[in-house]
Amino acid sequence: MPDKENSMDLIWGGEEIAKVIGRTPRITFSLLEKGELPARKVGGRWVAERSKLIAFFMEAA
Repeated sequence: MPDKENSMDLIWGGEEIAKVIGRTPRITFSLLEKGELPARKVGGRWVAERSKLIAFFMEAA
């Protein structure tokens, strides 16, 4: 079992990222492609760390 403190809570895929940030997949993919979200492409799939997404939106608010 992975150590909770050392494991990152990763969100895989644009649609899952959209659910976390409360946006439509279409808007989310647009933001991802423009580099406006703290995420990157890994093996052709978007991935983001949950805490970084939350911190990003707390900062923007």
